Parts: sequence; C-alpha cells; structure tokens
Amino acid sequence: MSAMHKDFNLFTTLNNKISVTIYGYENFEKNPTLIYVHGFKGFKDWGFVPYTGEYFAGKGYSVITFNFSHNGVNGTSDEFTDPEKFADNTYSLETDELSEVIDAYFFGFFGETTNNRLGLIGHSRGGGIAILTAKKRKEITAVALWSSIAKVDRYTQHQKEQWKNKGYLEVVNSRTNQVMKLNLSVLEDIEKNLEKKLNIENAVQKYNRPLLIIHGEQDLTVPVSEGHLLHEWSNKKKTHFRVIPASGHTFDIVHPFAGSNVKFDIVLAETEEFFNNNLS
Repeated sequence: MSAMHKDFNLFTTLNNKISVTIYGYENFEKNPTLIYVHGFKGFKDWGFVPYTGEYFAGKGYSVITFNFSHNGVNGTSDEFTDPEKFADNTYSLETDELSEVIDAYFFGFFGETTNNRLGLIGHSRGGGIAILTAKKRKEITAVALWSSIAKVDRYTQHQKEQWKNKGYLEVVNSRTNQVMKLNLSVLEDIEKNLEKKLNIENAVQKYNRPLLIIHGEQDLTVPVSEGHLLHEWSNKKKTHFRVIPASGHTFDIVHPFAGSNVKFDIVLAETEEFFNNNLS
C-alpha cells in the first residue's frame, strides 16, 4: 500500500508561493520528518523524488517535498512554465525559503507534530542550500547530501563577462531543450554573498552535526571532487562519505521516472541507515 500524501500551498513573507507535497502524512504527528531539497532545474515531482518520499514514508518517516517559488515549475507540472521567475532565482532566495519551510513545520502549518526531529536531504544545488541553511538552523539534527555542490560560484570569467554585458546568461535545459535565462541579479547575489551567507566551506565546518555525503563516481554535472571537498571540510567523526561506482549525477535515474536501479537502491539504503542512526 502506498503512503498517504497531502498537498499544501505555503506563501512566504515575500508572498511567493511554495507548492508542497508531504508523504507519509497519515503518521505526520508522530514520525520524524525529512525535508527534500531539489536542485537547479529540479522540482518536487522530478524522477526519483516522489519515489524517495514513498520509500521513506514506508520506513517510518514523513517526507516534505516542495518547489522553490522561483524554480520555474508551477504546482504539479513537470514543464518550465515560468521562465521569468526562474531567471531571478537566487541562492539567497532559496536559503531563505528553505528556512521558511522549516519554520512552517515547527509552527504547525502542515499539522501538529509531537516528534520535532528533522533531517534534510539535498540533491545537487539543493545540497548546498541544505547545508547553508542547516549551519544556522540548530533544529536540524542530520543532513544527507546527494551529488552536492561544494561552491556556488560555478561560472568562468568569460561567462561572467558575457553575463554582465548582456544582462543575462542563457542555460539550456537538456531534458526539455528550453533555453532559459539567468538575470544579472543571480550573479550579483553570488558575488555579494560568496564570503559569508553563501560560503559552503564555512557552513560545513560550522555545521558539526551528523552528515552523510553520497556522490556518483562519474558525475559530469557536479564532479565527485566536490564530494571529496565537502568531506575534507567536515567533522570526520560525524560524517560518512560514500562514492557510488560508475554512477552519474542522478544515480542513473531519469525523468519521467522509469523505476529504481541497483545504484539508487544503495543511495536510499545508505540514507535510511544514516537517518535511523541519527534521527529516529
């Protein structure tokens, strides 16, 4: 039997809409909860995300999945229907919005809970957002990083010059072949906040709680060297690092979801063991 899930719309202090789906909602009051944080060009209904929600709901967790307000995908769609918002989506906005989702959880917006044990799973850019947020949110007990970035400044000097000259940078979504723009506000946010608010190295060092880092050996989007960096910065006594051999950025899962595989099964089993040891 699949777990019950429930949808919510959360409006942020800036009146931006965040679409939320919670898996395992039938036991939300007593379960420990995980919040899944999607990456760049990701969304809550992408590929392995609903499967992950169902998986952990079956293991005694409730799982909050959500769309950042400016991820370009509305509600339950899997198409980028809002390119204007996508163009203005900054790292700072995402860290602020993840904090608002955490607040909503603790303030009972999604329903009353007697457990209050909360973990984060962040994939790709979402891993960076998760650790940046967890650094300052002591309520987060444990964090799992899947294929996570180790730096927010991911652009060459040439790209930045073009960006400043044109006022935007074009990125291609390989799945939909849409050409999407990133406005100058995105670059300005990175350059302004690189040393403090968006410093992932500092966040990992200051976080100092249970941390799981899983990375695909053949990740072409975020190289495994970034996983090694995250591990290098972490408290080794509280960190487990696992490289998945012959695996790519999404552990060979596709969208639309076509089922799990041996590599992703390992990711889920490792993550489950980690949260069982540190959260339940």
